[in-house]
Amino acid sequence: MSIRDWPEGERPREKLLTRGADALSDAELLAIFLRTGCVGLSAVDLARMLLDEFGNLNALLSADKTRFCRARGLGEAKYVQLQAVMELAKRHLGERLQREHVMNSPSRVAEFLQAELRSCRQEVFGALFLDAQHRLIAWEKLFFGTIDGASVHPREVVQRALHHNAAALIFAHNHPSGVAEPSEADRQITRRLQDALALIDVRVLDHLVVGAGYSVSLAERGHL
Repeated sequence: MSIRDWPEGERPREKLLTRGADALSDAELLAIFLRTGCVGLSAVDLARMLLDEFGNLNALLSADKTRFCRARGLGEAKYVQLQAVMELAKRHLGERLQREHVMNSPSRVAEFLQAELRSCRQEVFGALFLDAQHRLIAWEKLFFGTIDGASVHPREVVQRALHHNAAALIFAHNHPSGVAEPSEADRQITRRLQDALALIDVRVLDHLVVGAGYSVSLAERGHL
């Protein structure tokens, strides 16, 4: 049965317009993005099949171009559209943070950092540089690869903080495994950076570890 034959209140687009986007399931949201199904499958059926094939929504959104384009009902045009949508979402979140005191909106900080880091296939260590009112000045990805005490250099972080005339920083890095539990190395790096930045009167407000769809705050864990 085509989606056009469904009761109006069950059609994804109409449901979104009347009840809001958060009322839709992952499959329904994906169906709106897909727009059409394929032979024998409605857009919602195709969306459900894709979610089963990739395992979850995050895995589908994070898939590389080759795997994404191989899947039924997708292709290069859909890949380009998806990358554009995700980049728009990142920029929207970043612009909101620039207007706000970030410590008053920790959930938006987490959303922004998850959008920036969750799809990275290697570990990436970055920082939010903040002004004296804790508004966002800049976000930078600083170090790549296996993040440990040898690969994160406090001197370079201090140089970037001085470059941006930052008053405070929030660090973040991802765990490509999807498990966001902080390690002892994560805690040690944070302490080293705190000590280095204290010499120039720059505060470290938090360090978030980003996993698959969620993040863990070292500040909330009492490590700052």
